[in-house]
Amino acid sequence: MSQYLVLIYGDEKAFAEGGQGLADEVMKGHMEFGTTYEKNIAGGNALQSVDTATSIRKDAKGSFSVTDGPFVETKEALGGYYLVEAADLDEAIAMAKTIPAPGGGLEIRPIMVFDR
Repeated sequence: MSQYLVLIYGDEKAFAEGGQGLADEVMKGHMEFGTTYEKNIAGGNALQSVDTATSIRKDAKGSFSVTDGPFVETKEALGGYYLVEAADLDEAIAMAKTIPAPGGGLEIRPIMVFDR
């Protein structure tokens, strides 16, 4: 089995404007995903809004700048993730298709394995 990180992106403003009905629908979808794939889920979390983000950048001289806000300003923000185990990318894609991401999308990336 390989591990894949499934990043969940969405429009925070659209989600907030969707009201309790949308929030309930999304939560139901995550609960169903968790029940269906509980043996494949190695981890995951929802993230606080981009209003709570802090970005750190290092310049060519080695100095750091710390600023409030996300690393990149976009309409769709990273809202959470799942770390899943799947036989291959096709299985990870099939699993990810069941994750709710209204007004957003998903990104799947394989976890890099280093030989020791």
